[in-house]
Amino acid sequence: MRCVLLLALLAPGADAAQVSAELLPTPQRQQALVRLVRQDCGSCHGMQLTGGLGPPLTRQALADRSLESLVATTLHGRPGTPMPGWKTMLSADDARWIAQQLRAGFPAEEPR
Repeated sequence: MRCVLLLALLAPGADAAQVSAELLPTPQRQQALVRLVRQDCGSCHGMQLTGGLGPPLTRQALADRSLESLVATTLHGRPGTPMPGWKTMLSADDARWIAQQLRAGFPAEEPR
């Protein structure tokens, strides 16, 4: 499927915004991901993601980290540390969206 999307991006007249929007999690999934990060990741990285057992996940703390590095850490964890991999619960697109949000300043969880 990625190859098809990549080819669509390379095709003349391809609408890149439309193709990239197809890779975004749905709004409902985005809210589930915000909750997961705020609750599950927050249990180690602090509920405000400013640090705790794990390092801070703030925009400033992650400014020098590449997007690919953040995605890889999210999916595969950090061996030798308490950081687990989340690849059984998250897709690569989910992990990329989370990484993008962390680098932009992670959104607050919407009240239920």
